[in-house]
Amino acid sequence: MSSERMKNKTKNIFWKVAFSRAMVTILLVLLQLFVTVIGFLWLGQYFPYLLYGMAIVGYMLVIFIINSDDNPNFKLTWIIPICIFPMLGALLYLYIHLNVGSIGLRKKMLDQRLAFRKYYKQSHTTEKNAFKNPELKTLSSYLRFAGNYPVYENCTAKYFPLGDDLYPDLIAELEKAKHFIFMEYFIIAKGSVWDGVLDVLKRKAAEGVEIRVLYDGTNMLINLPGKYQKQLEQYGIKAKIFSPIMPLLSTHQNNRDHRKICVIDGRVGYNGGINLADEYMNRIERFGHWKDCAVKVAGPAVNSYTVMFLQMWNVAKADIEPEDAAGKQQPEDYNQYLKIEEQEAADQDLTMRKGGFVIPYADEPMDGELSAENVYKFILNTATDYVHIMTPYFIVDDGMVNALTFAAKRGVDVKLIVPHIPDKKTIFSISRTFYPTLLNAGVGIYEYTPGFVHSKVFVSDHEKAVVGSVNLDYRSFYHHFENATYFHENPVIQDIEDDFRNTLGKCQRVDMMYYKSIPLLERSIGRVCRLFGPLM
Repeated sequence: MSSERMKNKTKNIFWKVAFSRAMVTILLVLLQLFVTVIGFLWLGQYFPYLLYGMAIVGYMLVIFIINSDDNPNFKLTWIIPICIFPMLGALLYLYIHLNVGSIGLRKKMLDQRLAFRKYYKQSHTTEKNAFKNPELKTLSSYLRFAGNYPVYENCTAKYFPLGDDLYPDLIAELEKAKHFIFMEYFIIAKGSVWDGVLDVLKRKAAEGVEIRVLYDGTNMLINLPGKYQKQLEQYGIKAKIFSPIMPLLSTHQNNRDHRKICVIDGRVGYNGGINLADEYMNRIERFGHWKDCAVKVAGPAVNSYTVMFLQMWNVAKADIEPEDAAGKQQPEDYNQYLKIEEQEAADQDLTMRKGGFVIPYADEPMDGELSAENVYKFILNTATDYVHIMTPYFIVDDGMVNALTFAAKRGVDVKLIVPHIPDKKTIFSISRTFYPTLLNAGVGIYEYTPGFVHSKVFVSDHEKAVVGSVNLDYRSFYHHFENATYFHENPVIQDIEDDFRNTLGKCQRVDMMYYKSIPLLERSIGRVCRLFGPLM
């Protein structure tokens, strides 16, 4: 390649990056920060008065924080900066705690939560059968309280230990669609995986199948063009962006749609940690081998996935409701999507496992209920034999640490698989600071040496398991919209446990000697950053 062509290519790359949506967003946010700093400098002439005033406000906030119902780890995270930097700490606390940017989102979620409760229908016969098991009765009662999520029986399920296994199955089920396809994903990225899915969606849309695609706004920065939903609509695919990234200093940017749901004709539903991007199916390598998982469910439990999707679809952007003969807007009737058809296609798949009970459930940061974390704690607190866990991130509060260590101390075999090759080094450094406490209590820790574990799995005592989008970190528990599937006495639980044991054979066991071999600088960075773990 000639030097002139090389210069032109470099110039084109420069201009492409310089005027990309991500770069423009970053520059606009920096501009806002600059204006804010100028404002503070202008207020410098009143600095003594501001200092004393904010000091008083800071001390009042400390008293308020101590007496609040917040998680103790959150309290400590805020008290330290407020005491050291009263003005900056107090202003930052008020800005984030008031969460003004999410007021509209909170109102929408409340409205949709109330509107959709009627679509979660609990079979009294199933409830009676489930309540024969004391543990399932308590968990089912809690999830009904937390979000009205029903317990189902007569469902079949299939577990996919890798995205490589999920992809052909997903394509095959999409090809069978006759009525509708609903897809909700945190990440949709251009590449061979999404191209294959999109090819099927385009053909199905042309056949008259109703297709709705919902993806998180963070995709607008790197993975997809900013107006990509308009392109999908040209193919006959309805598309929405949840919480588009805006070049504004706003707290609403913190609440992301981290769910992974695909529903086809109300017949089958998919859930797990796998997004629609090439690395999840190991088409490209980013952090070594990508270990992820998902489940496919058929039967009445698919209704819950459908309701979860439609609720978030309505929150993402208010549609104009259809009008009746009198010109009054009428809410859409979603019962048309909740009729269970014969499960012929699913039952022909001999790998689907039938039996036990299934509870799909969701979690959101607006309802004040820590559903996802509480389900994990329930499994730890009721285990008698083992609890085996896979998670990509481990930044948790003292309550979760106590649940893990208490289970290990009372003789439960608690094992934790985490990545060896991280995707976020600072987060990984914080995760490793928990190693000594867990190891001293008898928790087994294993790092997946071939690469990156993105699976979110809890499996216990051959009778309980959870597969979903929920990480063991503050973002999943407190900030993100999540969903997962709880299985009780379904044969698929054994498949999940088998996968855990197979994965264990590809891991390096962590002990104190291994922990001490981690560079001192990395351990120190992790411990300092852990102070701000609740905000990360």
